[in-house]
Amino acid sequence: MCVRLLSVRARSRTELRQAMARKEIEEEVAELVLGRLDRAGLIDDEAFAHEWVASRHGHKGLSRRALVNELRRKGVDDSVAAQAAAAVGEDSELERARELVRRKLPSVARVDDTTKLRRLVGVLARKGYAEGMAIRVVREELASAGSGLPDEDC
Repeated sequence: MCVRLLSVRARSRTELRQAMARKEIEEEVAELVLGRLDRAGLIDDEAFAHEWVASRHGHKGLSRRALVNELRRKGVDDSVAAQAAAAVGEDSELERARELVRRKLPSVARVDDTTKLRRLVGVLARKGYAEGMAIRVVREELASAGSGLPDEDC
């Protein structure tokens, strides 16, 4: 079962343990299996974390904060999660936020500027971006797209 799960994508040790618990596999047996997989090099939470960060930041546009939270939920140690998320530089995070806003601009073209700002900041907030950064990026992208902007924060 674990090998099948690992053939789909890398998994954390905790994810595999939880999968075996759902199938009601005894804890002792689960630890033996996890030990074997670990010795065989098939479980590596650090490599999993780095792979997860690269994938989720690149494809979903998640911020470092959101990535750390996801890794925690997957059972990755906090220090390993923070180290993996640190691989996403501030410039990369900022550029990804800009790309997300640019991609969403056409869908808000017909609404007023305040609504545009609110909706686009909401997109970034759901991806885990800090409010200040989200507002700044949205304002800059709206300005470069030629849209007028309200002076006050949303």
